[in-house]
Amino acid sequence: MITPEKLQGIISKFESIEQQLGDPEVLRDARRLLELSREHARLRQVVEVAREYSRVASEREQATELQQASDDAEMRQLARQEADALRKREAELHAKLELLLVPPDPLDEKSTIVEIRAGTGGDEAALFAADLARMYHRFAERRGWKIDVLSSSPTGIGGFKEIIFSMNGPGAYGRLRFESGVHRVQRVPETEASGRIHTSTATVAVLPEVEAVEVDMNPADLQIETMRAGGPGGQHVNTSDSAVRIVHVPTGIEVRCQDERSQLKNREKALKILRSRLYEAQRAEQQEKRAAERKNQIGTAERSDKIRTYNFPQSRLTDHRIGLSVHNLTEVLDGDLDDVIQALVNEHQRALLAAQ
Repeated sequence: MITPEKLQGIISKFESIEQQLGDPEVLRDARRLLELSREHARLRQVVEVAREYSRVASEREQATELQQASDDAEMRQLARQEADALRKREAELHAKLELLLVPPDPLDEKSTIVEIRAGTGGDEAALFAADLARMYHRFAERRGWKIDVLSSSPTGIGGFKEIIFSMNGPGAYGRLRFESGVHRVQRVPETEASGRIHTSTATVAVLPEVEAVEVDMNPADLQIETMRAGGPGGQHVNTSDSAVRIVHVPTGIEVRCQDERSQLKNREKALKILRSRLYEAQRAEQQEKRAAERKNQIGTAERSDKIRTYNFPQSRLTDHRIGLSVHNLTEVLDGDLDDVIQALVNEHQRALLAAQ
C-alpha cells in the first residue's frame, strides 16, 4: 500500500543518497560509488512520480472539499469535474508508482553479453543461430546500443556453432534477460530438397556485463594460453599466436577468443566474457533460486525444452512461458522485438507485485 509516510521515506532516502555521493570516503570507494549512483538514478524517477502523485492527491482532496462545501451549483459542478479528472490521474500515477516500487534487480541497467549456440539440427541449427544473432543485432541498432562481437565459430554455409557478443547501452540486460533459454525454429531448410519442414534449436544465454570492481577474480587463479587462430578469418589466421584461451581454475570456466588479430584484444575480450560468467556463477551460488531458474531457462537444447517457437510456415512466433503468439515473424526477426519483450517484462513485474 502506498502511504504518505512511505512516499516521504522514499524522498528522504533519495536526498540521503545525494548527500552520500558528495562524501569523499564514498568517492574513494569505486564499488560503493557505483552502487549509490545506480540507486540514485533509479530513485530519481520514483521521486518525480511520488511528488506528482502527492500533489495530485492534495488537489483532488481540495476539489472534493470545494464540491461538498460550495452553495453555488455551477461551482459544485466544476469542482466535481475537476475532482473526477484528478482522481483518474491519481489512479494512473498510483499504478505507475506500484511498478516503480517493485524491488529492482540492480543488474537491469547494465550492458549485456549474449551467447548463442547451435543446438539440435546440424547445419540448420547453425543457420538459425545466425538468424537469432542478426535479430538481436537489429534490435540493438534500433535502440542505439553498441555491438561488439567477442567470439564466434562460423560454419562454412553462413551459420554459427557459437557466437558471443556484447550489447552496450542503458538497460540492455534488463530488456534482454528473458531471452535466455532454448529457441525452436520450424521451417524448410535451404539444404532440404524435398520441402519437408524441419525443427531445430539454438540456445541463448544473456549475462550481465560487469566491471572488474564487481567480481572477485584473482589473477593467480587464471590459466592463460596463447595459440594459433583457426578457421576462416583472413591472412592473420595460423600465422601468429593471436588466439587466447583462459581457464578460471577454481571453477573450470573456460573462454576462448580468436576473432581479433591482436592477442591483447583477444585477451581483453576473453576476460570480459569470463568476468560475466564468473559473476553469474557467484550470484547463482549465493542465490539457489536464481541458479535453478537459469538452469531451467538455458536447458539442454532438446526440441521439447523450449521457451519460444519461430514457425515460418504460419509466420508465427509463440512464447510458451506467457502463451503469447504474434503473426509478424519477418518483422520480429528483423529486430522488432519490443512488444514481445515488453509482455515478458510486464508479466515479471506482475509476478513480483503479487509476491509482495
